[in-house]
Amino acid sequence: MISKPDAQECYVYITLPGRTEFVTAGRFALETDRTGTPVGRFVYGRSYLARPDAVPIDPVELKLGTGTQRTTALGGVFGALRDAGPDYWGRRVIEKHVGKPLLGELDYLLNAPDDRAGALGFGLNQTPPPPQRHFNQTLTLEKLQRIADAIIADEDVAPSASADQVEDLMLVGTSMGGARPKAVVEDAQGLWLAKLNRPDDPWNHARAEQAMLVLARACGIHSAESRIMTVGDRDVLLVKRFDREKTEDGYRRARMVSGLTLLRTEDTHRHRDRWSYVLMAEELRRVSGRPQEDAIELFRRMCFNALISNTDDHPRNHAIIAKDQEWRLSPAYDLTPSTPISTERRDLAMQCGDLGRYAHAGNLLSQSARFYLGPDEAAALIADMEDRIRSRWYETARREGLSERDCEKISRAFVYPGFRLPRGDAG
Repeated sequence: MISKPDAQECYVYITLPGRTEFVTAGRFALETDRTGTPVGRFVYGRSYLARPDAVPIDPVELKLGTGTQRTTALGGVFGALRDAGPDYWGRRVIEKHVGKPLLGELDYLLNAPDDRAGALGFGLNQTPPPPQRHFNQTLTLEKLQRIADAIIADEDVAPSASADQVEDLMLVGTSMGGARPKAVVEDAQGLWLAKLNRPDDPWNHARAEQAMLVLARACGIHSAESRIMTVGDRDVLLVKRFDREKTEDGYRRARMVSGLTLLRTEDTHRHRDRWSYVLMAEELRRVSGRPQEDAIELFRRMCFNALISNTDDHPRNHAIIAKDQEWRLSPAYDLTPSTPISTERRDLAMQCGDLGRYAHAGNLLSQSARFYLGPDEAAALIADMEDRIRSRWYETARREGLSERDCEKISRAFVYPGFRLPRGDAG
């Protein structure tokens, strides 16, 4: 085991396929070397490796085996562990909870709620805690919305009972979910990620995203199950947790890692050269239990994002999950339209062809073979999706409750004029 006296250390727990209780998988240490570089070290426990049902934490870095595994990337935090930590919104809630900002990476892992994405947990004791049995109910969403508004405004949270109320909000999304306010809630069907509207949203973000998830399904994409709840005068988008399965004994958990981890990259612009759908398709060939199905599905999502001007399609908004031994592309989530000023050229967050991030039909076609698609098949897929989105987005948005005014605001997102512009004319 890791025994550096000056290292920050914690145990890493995992819920194995088909189980609902944590077991201890190993130990993680984060330290600084002589040059000031953060170094992370992980080692699987011997008792865990001896289990016949042991599974690796992820298919990228932390494969099963003896010996210490080491990384200096991501501030010394292995990608799969980082994926189980809080996102920007979750960090804000944790900082409000502990009363100070700028915590260390290990602090965020240890202070994040048990119901993080995926199957991992973290603690200071070798024996893992029992799984959490209590969750915020959908009936408490109005209170959670008030707390979230206060955090957004950087206000004090209900001085008379702030600690308890922030504890309520601690059931937050993880690095899969971005910076928007959110909380985990439960109903009879299971766990949902509740994505809350912000007071400063330019349109009803919850209903717009719900419409995109429905529209994606109409385009043959496997998107996450979702629905809208109205809380007071505000709408909340509920997205079903696809990494959880409710059983009589509790919740089974699927292992989950982000596209960022799959691509072995970071979320800074300096590492953007590896933000690539094409590279992600190559990684799916290596790790997916059904690589051809998943690569074609990824191609559909890439085209859909281009056709709705989803410029927030960064690698954290893609993931792979494993409910058993097999890793698969997760359902699509975080599908949001945007309205860039340019009508001639729009770019995705990730590279999608020979011309980089250019959201153009020809660019999407340029690497179709890497997604197991021939040129004619890929061209037909793009044309069909283009027609479906052009003809159905408005009807879908109105049916999902988006106002006429908000439809007008997002109308420029869909099949923008430059999508079929001759490539030499777009610069």
